[in-house]
Amino acid sequence: MRKLIYLLLLSPVCLQAQHTRIGQNGQPEPFAHTFSIVARDERTGDMAVGVQSHWFSVGTTVSWGEAGVGVVATQSFVNKSFGIRGLQLLKQGKTAQQALDELLKGDEGRDVRQVAIVDAKGNVAVHTGKKCVDHAGHWKGRGFSVQANMMLNNTVPAAMATAFEKNASLPLPERVMKAMDAAQAAGGDIRGKQSAVLLVVRGKSTGAPWDDNHLVDLRVDDNPQPLQELGRLLRVHRAYEYMNNGDLAVEKNDMKTAMTEYGAAMKMFPENLEMKYWTAIGLANSKQVAKAADLLRSIYAKDPNWRELTRRLPKVGLLTVSQKELRELVK
Repeated sequence: MRKLIYLLLLSPVCLQAQHTRIGQNGQPEPFAHTFSIVARDERTGDMAVGVQSHWFSVGTTVSWGEAGVGVVATQSFVNKSFGIRGLQLLKQGKTAQQALDELLKGDEGRDVRQVAIVDAKGNVAVHTGKKCVDHAGHWKGRGFSVQANMMLNNTVPAAMATAFEKNASLPLPERVMKAMDAAQAAGGDIRGKQSAVLLVVRGKSTGAPWDDNHLVDLRVDDNPQPLQELGRLLRVHRAYEYMNNGDLAVEKNDMKTAMTEYGAAMKMFPENLEMKYWTAIGLANSKQVAKAADLLRSIYAKDPNWRELTRRLPKVGLLTVSQKELRELVK
């Protein structure tokens, strides 16, 4: 029994040793074998990183980006400093290749690294260390790079590159998703699937990093189908872009535009109560009170708290109806 207890106590240490590497600073380096893409949209200048891995919360480790600067994917045995330091080097005026050379120059673990960088001018640099676990490789194209390690087979990078190039008409986030879906269809990570991330930053900084660095910022930390969930979140993100546009139109008292935007969101997710609710409020503000009341009743039946919210909106000017009409909307 004592021997069994000893083995049970020892096994987590052994597992940790198999999945970490001690870096130059004496700290364990994360283990993120994965496939990823870094890319720049030639039309908009926006830049993206997309990643999927059989590892928890890969978005906290692999993907890095800054508006007007570039994007970085650092994986395999990860040197997380490559993300921040790589972006700093780009901000100093170095190209993607010059930044990558500088990162690898002093790194004793370069043989187990996989790193890719795209800068704001569309320059691309990528490195796959000779000791990355098979199947490992990369494919560099115009304004993008795809890279993978510990894959089931060696066809993943080519499949990703082909999918990205074939879908040039799509917006950058959807195009990146096509590349990652192709990677999974080609075999993907030999261990399976767990987490994914999609990060898109603006090509040129507007001086508002709170917006520029989060055009799309979606993460799936732990899910048996991370790419499916990431795709769903991207569709929700698109729907809420319509909602945000509707809100801006309401602020400007442009109810026609607000109705168009809210309606587009509701068509994407017709069962989403938030989207149905603001569509109804838009109808009411457009003097279509009867239609609004019908829609609101279906919402109240599922959650009566929305009725109380309706009562509160006139006070702040978000619902501009008469008292008689308000009674119709909340009954």
